[in-house]
Amino acid sequence: MNVLIVRPDGIGDVLLSLPVATQLRRLVPGVTVGFLTSPTVAPLLDRHPDVDYVRTIRLTDPYKVLRHAFSQGVEAAIFLKPFRRLMWAAWVVGVPIRVATRYRWYSLLANRRIHEHRSEFSKHESEYNVDMLKGLGLSPRAISPPVLTLTEAERAAGASRWLGLPNPRVVIHPGGVSARRWRLEHYRDLVVTLTDRGYGVVLTGSDQEQAGFASIAPFETLSSGIVDLMGQLSLRELMAVIANADVVVCGATGPAHLAAALGIPTVTLFDPRRNNLPVRWKPLGLGALLRPDVPTCGKCIGEICPYWDCLDRFTVEKVTAAINKVLENPSPLTILHI
Repeated sequence: MNVLIVRPDGIGDVLLSLPVATQLRRLVPGVTVGFLTSPTVAPLLDRHPDVDYVRTIRLTDPYKVLRHAFSQGVEAAIFLKPFRRLMWAAWVVGVPIRVATRYRWYSLLANRRIHEHRSEFSKHESEYNVDMLKGLGLSPRAISPPVLTLTEAERAAGASRWLGLPNPRVVIHPGGVSARRWRLEHYRDLVVTLTDRGYGVVLTGSDQEQAGFASIAPFETLSSGIVDLMGQLSLRELMAVIANADVVVCGATGPAHLAAALGIPTVTLFDPRRNNLPVRWKPLGLGALLRPDVPTCGKCIGEICPYWDCLDRFTVEKVTAAINKVLENPSPLTILHI
């Protein structure tokens, strides 16, 4: 059977889809496993032992391109997230088995529908993903956390980015897309605190995030124990840098999941929104997850919220203490309410 796993969105989303490929490999002898994802995230899947081929699309591509993505022998498509245009393309092409959740009007384009609301946040995203295999008549097994692979050359190139920096080595990633972010001023003060204590720090992020960070922390004013790689790394180069770190500090964003899949402990800063609950989105690895000790909210309503300062409860001192604790004893992820 040729099965195409469809997940053309973020780094963490695709990474937490890898257990589907792993279980397909174990449960279906001779299966061919493909991934349909975005060009930005596709390098994540390079040389992964459970992925046979990768196809890329953009959600804004013409229908002709989307239809082509489901051709060439695809026998089953598993829509881990039901994008309407992609489901239509698979239906038009005539993919024999089309698996999706049940509860959208365009779920009619699927012929194997899973009765499950992810909005209930009752389990981890990777578990929701693997349960979609029931649409193929399979019985999913217990989740094994996703693992990423790097070549020796990639690891060596990543190690070279740390040359001249002291130990322990900390990646700080101040950016993010979907979650509320700790203020850049806090990240700046954390960098100063860590480098003053003799830690080596590498900053990662996009070029836009680099411009924002530089506006409040001109790099010439920071100590010599820091290397700025923001806006300079491809996805696999970022993976290689992370693989040579001792701990990664970031919000609820892709690099946290990259670190977990590479066996590197994390200190992750989660906001209190329901859509960001750790039960569904925590990294599946070592480290500490910090969450403000305030009520869970449906969505952020801005400064009118009485808990608008929720992320300011993560003081530099508390985050530094969490980093030190993780470095001293890198144990399975602990959730800390601060």
